[in-house]
Amino acid sequence: MAKKGVTGHFPFDNDTLVFKVLGKMFALASLARWERGEGFINLKCNPQYAQDLRAEYESIKPGYHMHKKQWNSVYIQTGELKLELILKLIDHSYDLVVEGLPKKIREQL
Repeated sequence: MAKKGVTGHFPFDNDTLVFKVLGKMFALASLARWERGEGFINLKCNPQYAQDLRAEYESIKPGYHMHKKQWNSVYIQTGELKLELILKLIDHSYDLVVEGLPKKIREQL
């Protein structure tokens, strides 16, 4: 939420928190699953990088209910992933979405 232009929404239901940058989704998570200790966050990812991450980490899988080529589900609560990597993946998702915005909208950041 501290990133420029980020807002949180519940567009699908009262459980799925969606983070958007200037109206475009870059992350989402089920609050109920976090409360049950099954927390993960779906993050947009470069397709090749997504494949590489899935091959390297058991806690990174194709995006749950998302386009499997461009989204990963990053299972945070397994303890496998270091905070530094998780933050890097959030930044990567945010940056991908920002890069895809029209220049006029990007300039609002």
